[in-house]
Amino acid sequence: MSAVGIGFIGVGVISDTYLENLTSFPDVEVLILGDLDTERARAQAAKWGVPAAGTPDEVLAHPGVDLVVNLTVPAVHVAVSAAAVAAGKHVWTEKPIGLDRESSAALLRDAAAAGVRIGAAPDTVLGPGFQTAKRAVAEGLIGRPLFAQTSFQTQGPDLWHPNPGFLFAHGAGPLLDMGPYYFSALVSLLGPVDRVAAIGTKAREQRRIHTGPHAGTEFPVEVPSTVSVLTAFEAGQQAQTLLSFDSALERHGIIEIHGTEGSLVLPDPNRFAGRIAYVKPLGVLSDGATIEQSWHEVEQAGVVVGRGLGVLDMVRAIAEGRPHIASGELGLHVLDIMLSAQTSAADGRFVTVESTVGPIPTLPADFDPHARTL
Repeated sequence: MSAVGIGFIGVGVISDTYLENLTSFPDVEVLILGDLDTERARAQAAKWGVPAAGTPDEVLAHPGVDLVVNLTVPAVHVAVSAAAVAAGKHVWTEKPIGLDRESSAALLRDAAAAGVRIGAAPDTVLGPGFQTAKRAVAEGLIGRPLFAQTSFQTQGPDLWHPNPGFLFAHGAGPLLDMGPYYFSALVSLLGPVDRVAAIGTKAREQRRIHTGPHAGTEFPVEVPSTVSVLTAFEAGQQAQTLLSFDSALERHGIIEIHGTEGSLVLPDPNRFAGRIAYVKPLGVLSDGATIEQSWHEVEQAGVVVGRGLGVLDMVRAIAEGRPHIASGELGLHVLDIMLSAQTSAADGRFVTVESTVGPIPTLPADFDPHARTL
């Protein structure tokens, strides 16, 4: 095989980080960028040295494109992915995979029938930070995992985003916007979720844009802007997750796993690298143990890149005939978790998560994005 041809549909702000990486990996070749705004597509193509640009339909019709990177807005993720599947293309879609279970599950069925694959963001779970921590847990560093705590707290994207309304609309909020990072990490570590309970609140019904050409404009808050989720896993562990756009205290990327033989702090699940450290139990104080705990650092293994790593793992997995890590099935299960949490927050009961997912593979420690393997 030679480098796999890639086409983009959607070239908004996030496309820069994807293009920076995917134009540097020898195993893939970005051939065309497509967007409803063809001028923006052409500008991005010129910026990143991509040979062609045009409409989404031109991306789907390009004979050299084997995989479509779907960077559109969440409301059309499934429609765009389904069009790519119908054109015989593999798909990598930004998170979430969709906004409802039924169409997202149908997308996976159609892809399987067509013999193509679906990959779903986030691919931060493939970063060397998370993968190093995952291997440490699997090797028994903290014994048997018992429970996890995660937290994402911010004052809200309306403080910096020039058009933040969609982040507070149905299909978003901190739960669906940031939840995929945290729940993908938890499922990758602890396995599928059995049931959830949640509480959601709004700080206010209207918010104001603070930057850009629409500064001063108000927009409605359609979904809870703070959500607390209690998660029960099929294997018996539990987790507590806080996701907030209402916190004066900025605290991002908190993820901790606590086991029978210690506690592990993992990197921010919205990043590809970061600090990994653990503590061991104190021991019996009457035997002379101290209440001061010592942190032990875990050395991170692997090459740090960024978004696009999931696409690269997909194309290598296809060539090798193995499952890829950030799969559509994982994306669907995470969506189901978040929608079940929405339901729970609305009616105040535990909600069973109907979907499941198999064990999530671990990336080899010597995975090199810059190697040519095809």
